[in-house]
Amino acid sequence: MSTTVARAVRARLISLLPSRSDLASMRRDPRRDLLAGLTVAIVALPLALGFGVSSGLGAEAGLATAVVAGALAAVFGGSNLQVSGPTGAMTVVLVPIVAQYGPTAVLTVGLMAGAMLVVLAGLRAGRYMQYVPASVIEGFTLGIAGVIGLQQVPNALGVPQPEGDKVLVVTWRAVEEFAKAPNWTAVGLAVAVVVIMLAGARWRPTVPFSIVAVIAATVVAQVFPLDVKPIGDLPAGLPAPSLSFLDLGSLGSLLAPAVAVAALAALESLMSAAAADAMTVGQRHDPDRELLGQGLANIAAPLFGGVPATGAIARTAVNVRTGAGSRLAALTHAAVLTVIVFAAAPLVSKIPLAALAGVLLATAIRMVEVGSLKAMAKATRSDAVILVLTAAATLVLDLVYAVIIGLVVAGALALHAVAKQARIDQVPLDRGDHSAEEHQLLAEHIVAYRIDGPLFFAAAHRFLLELTEVTDVRVVILRMSRVSTMDATGALVLKDAVEKLNRRGILVLASGIRSGQRQVLDSVGALELLCHEGREYATTPEAIHGARDHLETAGVLPAVPAQKSSSNSTDTNEEPVG
Repeated sequence: MSTTVARAVRARLISLLPSRSDLASMRRDPRRDLLAGLTVAIVALPLALGFGVSSGLGAEAGLATAVVAGALAAVFGGSNLQVSGPTGAMTVVLVPIVAQYGPTAVLTVGLMAGAMLVVLAGLRAGRYMQYVPASVIEGFTLGIAGVIGLQQVPNALGVPQPEGDKVLVVTWRAVEEFAKAPNWTAVGLAVAVVVIMLAGARWRPTVPFSIVAVIAATVVAQVFPLDVKPIGDLPAGLPAPSLSFLDLGSLGSLLAPAVAVAALAALESLMSAAAADAMTVGQRHDPDRELLGQGLANIAAPLFGGVPATGAIARTAVNVRTGAGSRLAALTHAAVLTVIVFAAAPLVSKIPLAALAGVLLATAIRMVEVGSLKAMAKATRSDAVILVLTAAATLVLDLVYAVIIGLVVAGALALHAVAKQARIDQVPLDRGDHSAEEHQLLAEHIVAYRIDGPLFFAAAHRFLLELTEVTDVRVVILRMSRVSTMDATGALVLKDAVEKLNRRGILVLASGIRSGQRQVLDSVGALELLCHEGREYATTPEAIHGARDHLETAGVLPAVPAQKSSSNSTDTNEEPVG
């Protein structure tokens, strides 16, 4: 037994590790992948710097994350096209952690989250991403875009970062500070970057206007004595890996933030990988392997002072659109950023914070897909409610709570919709070989109900109320072949209804009970009640004859010689006849 388990574990580990096919795909068109990686690096540079600054750990943390996490996730991740690094969604979660526990706690949280992601990969949790509704994802994305935009307000206004961990409060305080001492230079620089990026994207979508705008803003700030704050000194290289930040005594208090970071990293990375698959033909990511790659990336990044990372939707989209076909593109992106860290740190340090704020503001605006939002809002009222609720919760609470709320509401609305499909309808009796007079007598004493759809906790009690209201009959036939699913609550409610009818002297017969329903009925004692003294029948016509026999025995109907049923009375599929 132990040998079998060991083999299974070994096979599972091998399936999560890089394979020869990864290397083979990198050899197909390396020139195209190298060009795509260079383009992504140009796009990623200002984003990495900006998200590092926004997180509270500085631009160097963003660069370290882009380099280390970007390389490891490219090698061990489950997508050939995914590009990983610091993201706006993760920044939204990190800001409150920095405010409450301090910057070094973010490194510990990243390490713990990475370990959790590795465990999730081993448990094959990646497959459950498919159960997240599109309305939750759209609302989540809309909320993130709003939070990212609001986070940039202090730097765009040229005011010091106010205290606080709630983005709405911090934004309001920043506006108040700006009103006291306006810095129109910072505002103009940020707005100019936004205009260049948005207008340039419409004019020449293939040109990385983010880096063009940042270079232009930096040159202007250096040529003219503008009152704008630069990024500041950056180390010329990555720091040596270290665990000096780790405080074992704080692990307990940081467990909840680590769970939030791990959940967000899994959600955003799998969303991004799925989006990459949708933009290509013949590409399909492995969700469990993607979780492993993100886990290893998040374990390594804090050792170099980096913040937690995820798959980045914007950078991944650029990677796909510029022709990437393998992991070589994402690796090239990390390598180019490494060269910039070592060779161009003095130049990067002069970039104005207002320019980076403009880049992230434009990024937030471009995240909002108006067409997708309109389509989701028009789809159903439930989708519109879930979208708005998830987006609002993202702004007011935090991302993990927002997703949980969205999933809970979506689940409740889905259950309500499924429960409405459950029906219990009275159906006419099969005339069979009975005369009109005999059929009239049967109809006066026997009623047949067909149960359609799921009989579970969300619909069962409505079923009970409808069934127990039956009056002036001697026999009730329950046609159950169309019950699609049944849980313990449904079985208990069915048992309760049968007992109540029996106490009123009404015999209950059942027909068409499926094999999959027998176990749940038996577990609560309902099967024994239905099968007692031959009260279960395979088909409805047989149940009707059984009901007649009962009524004859009770003296309600006159006894008649047994007759052979006509061919149209064999209702093995439980379809109503007549």
